[in-house]
Amino acid sequence: MPDKGFTLPEILIAMTVFLLVVGGIISANLFGLKLFQVTEAKLNVTTWSRETVGKITAEVHACDTLWVGNISTNGVFEGLLDGETQQGTALLIYPTADTNNFTIFFVNPSDETFRQTVATPSGNNTVILADSVTNTIAFSAQGFSGNVLTNNENNRVIHLTLEFNQPARFMVGADYYKLETSMTRRASQ
Repeated sequence: MPDKGFTLPEILIAMTVFLLVVGGIISANLFGLKLFQVTEAKLNVTTWSRETVGKITAEVHACDTLWVGNISTNGVFEGLLDGETQQGTALLIYPTADTNNFTIFFVNPSDETFRQTVATPSGNNTVILADSVTNTIAFSAQGFSGNVLTNNENNRVIHLTLEFNQPARFMVGADYYKLETSMTRRASQ
């Protein structure tokens, strides 16, 4: 009975085919992971955008008073006066006539974040809503035709623009996103 086994050429061909199959499987997995990372980043931005815009829109719709302005270097909101172009880094919202309760949405250019500060008589609470924000002028008050106002009209439209830069990560290139929305108060005085 002859010895059973493989010849050297048969072993080399079998190993080559096996390595090609394993290489294909690894390549397909790496491609799938890259696609997942790209999709995950876009889905996260979409989810955040929907939730944040919904929150800001709900507060603007139901508010008593709102002001477009800027956050000073010491962290204080400074509203824009009549005659000034109504564009700024922050939006101050008073949900009621009580000026001790308010919400400020603002861009902090020093760390490129978009933040929300909720103030109540018991204290202030600031949370970061987004990072990698590259623009500083986020809010503007516009008329019905989209022109930026120079006064505090009662029926103005608040326009929000946020631009994001996602830096390059492992196997994912850099990306740019822009979020724009407009909203107005429902209750007019």
